[in-house]
Amino acid sequence: MNAAANSSRGTEARDRPARLRVGVVGAGRVGPALAAALSLAGHRPVAASGVSDASRRRAEALLPGVPLVAPDEVLARADLVLLTVPDDALPALVAGLAETGAVRPGQLLVHCSGRYGAGVLAPALRAGGLPLALHPAMTFTGTPVDVQRLAGCSFGVTAPAELRLAAEALVIEMGGEPEWIEEGARPLYHAALALGANHLVTLVAQALELLRTAGVSAPDRMLGPLLGAALDNALRSGDAALTGPVARGDAGTVAAHVAELRAHAPQALAGYLAMARTTADRALDRGLLKPELAEALLGVLADGAAGGSAAGTDDGGER
Repeated sequence: MNAAANSSRGTEARDRPARLRVGVVGAGRVGPALAAALSLAGHRPVAASGVSDASRRRAEALLPGVPLVAPDEVLARADLVLLTVPDDALPALVAGLAETGAVRPGQLLVHCSGRYGAGVLAPALRAGGLPLALHPAMTFTGTPVDVQRLAGCSFGVTAPAELRLAAEALVIEMGGEPEWIEEGARPLYHAALALGANHLVTLVAQALELLRTAGVSAPDRMLGPLLGAALDNALRSGDAALTGPVARGDAGTVAAHVAELRAHAPQALAGYLAMARTTADRALDRGLLKPELAEALLGVLADGAAGGSAAGTDDGGER
């Protein structure tokens, strides 16, 4: 969504009464952005809590004029509370807020953890709160650009059946697309996103480092078109988009890679071997890697993992 569209949304919001008072507990990268998006939809951010200087700066940038107060005071002021704290801190936070009587009957409690569903909010439910799990499948920077990126962003939604429509409506108001995730499927759903996004960052960062070591002056410029095309092809075609020496069965090339990584970037070797083995298995299962080439390739990978060196062979696999 561009700036003009955001401005239009903001103008429309100012033309109608605010519907919900929004609070943020944990002003990290996510909470202030979601509250700002809800503000564009006509809701009114009223309070936030944040401990670090960075959290306070983010809150001031994305929620100007919104006071920073203690978590229990956020709940006292808000009708809808965004609980945007690290996953491991969420159960204790919810239990503590419920035990101290901070949760009011009819108050919407929204967490944004991918790992948990609505069940983690059970203490708040017993106190009369309305539990919603709304996880944006997006990386956040803690800057205003995050609000724009929410346009079309998928949210993993989990809530009691009677609150499903309310949960999905909030996602749509933030510019997102609701995707219903069953309670028991949340950890697997989150693992998939972490595998695809978080590990991608690590892989790209390692590739940049290796290119710099190889003398490439602008590795980002070199990788940009390649990775963009690879991502687009993978999203369209899945494993059918596989290319490169592993999918071709070029054992000699892979052996050369292993030797170079062991010599110049040993910290990247384990990851290369693990991903190459996974790629080989998937390519073999789908008929992309010829069985007669797979044996030598898998031998190179096994030898590399054991710390040895294999010459490999080149049997003329096609690109």
